[in-house]
Amino acid sequence: MESGIREPDLISDLPQSILESILVRLPIRDAVQTSLLSRKWRYRWASITRLAFDDECVEKTSSDRSLVEGKLVRFITRALFLHEGPIHTFSLTSTYLQSCPDLDQWILFLSRRDVKQLVLRLGEEEWLRVPSCLFNFSKLNHLELFRCELEFPPGFKGFMFLRSLVLHQVLIQTESIECLISSCPLLENLALSYFDSLALTIRAPLLKCLHLEGEFKDIFLDNAPLLIELSVVMYMTEDIAEHFEHSVNCNFSKFLGHVPCLEKLTGRAYFTKYLSIGNDPRALPITYHRLNMIELCEVSFEDLTEILVVLRLLCSSPNLRELRISGSSSTVAGEVEEPDLGFWTSGCPYECSLAQLTIVKLTEMSSIPHEMEFIKFLLRSSPALETLSITPYSYAKDGRMDMLIELLKFRRVSPQAQILFFQD
Repeated sequence: MESGIREPDLISDLPQSILESILVRLPIRDAVQTSLLSRKWRYRWASITRLAFDDECVEKTSSDRSLVEGKLVRFITRALFLHEGPIHTFSLTSTYLQSCPDLDQWILFLSRRDVKQLVLRLGEEEWLRVPSCLFNFSKLNHLELFRCELEFPPGFKGFMFLRSLVLHQVLIQTESIECLISSCPLLENLALSYFDSLALTIRAPLLKCLHLEGEFKDIFLDNAPLLIELSVVMYMTEDIAEHFEHSVNCNFSKFLGHVPCLEKLTGRAYFTKYLSIGNDPRALPITYHRLNMIELCEVSFEDLTEILVVLRLLCSSPNLRELRISGSSSTVAGEVEEPDLGFWTSGCPYECSLAQLTIVKLTEMSSIPHEMEFIKFLLRSSPALETLSITPYSYAKDGRMDMLIELLKFRRVSPQAQILFFQD
């Protein structure tokens, strides 16, 4: 190339919208450093609408946490001070920042910048008391708070545009959670995790996805008719176990009796135990015509009430395609007294055709009698079954061959059904 002729700067001359789409894909630290490229690039980053800060924003040249925290605070403060225009998404993930005064100022600043998505994930040493100005984010449609303390200011009417809410280890009164959920009329996605001894009533007419994890005394899906996906992890404490012993309510009906649009259900830990409390063996008032996938973990096949819950759920889901169940028994066949299996021939209130079921995956199976009878039930009720895979209980080494031989004797109503037996 001849001397004195400059190559055209094709990137710098791109439209601002394209430049922004490039900058928002960079870590915020790299985006800020583009100011060093040329005069044209100076502060180009300052108009991007998505800001995501984390511990990687600053170099950790010292093991002193306070020094790293100070550098991070200064970096974020300067970035916000130099920023121009709206900020649609603000995310802060840090193990260094706790409830520092600067955080309150940042949230106040953001409350005036039309933020639509706000994520605060801080360390686990302290709880962040969220300033009241958070509730002035009038355009918020996505909110994630981790390890925070929430208290609504007087006159708070809700987030009118909020569609997604995630609360993880948040200190808040039960009444306030219920009020927050019901005062977000457009709410579609809700995740509550690590709450203790919570009795919760959910009223969210547009809710589509719900994830719950924690120690729940009670859950009532009072108004969630459009719910599509439900995932629950329920932990048990002595207080909650005692509460269950004195409960007379039918948890199954309260929790699953008003969600006719359900398509995917996942339950872990003590979920089936919870549903078995006050279980009514009669048919459900609704049928889950859209439910195509069920996953239940740690089901006790030594407890007939839990078996009834599983059967009730299956027979209310005529279009189920995939079933995954893991057992929770710590015993194996031959180590317990022979149970009364008359339940399966004369006492079982459920017989149905699982006409669409094609895939069954059973894990942590220990070949106790009720497990084997349940497998018989599946094989004789599933005319379209393609594969039934079984993984034995990991510590049950003896008797696996006997279990396999017995399984191969079971009658299969589906001509193409295969039994797959997996060993460690």
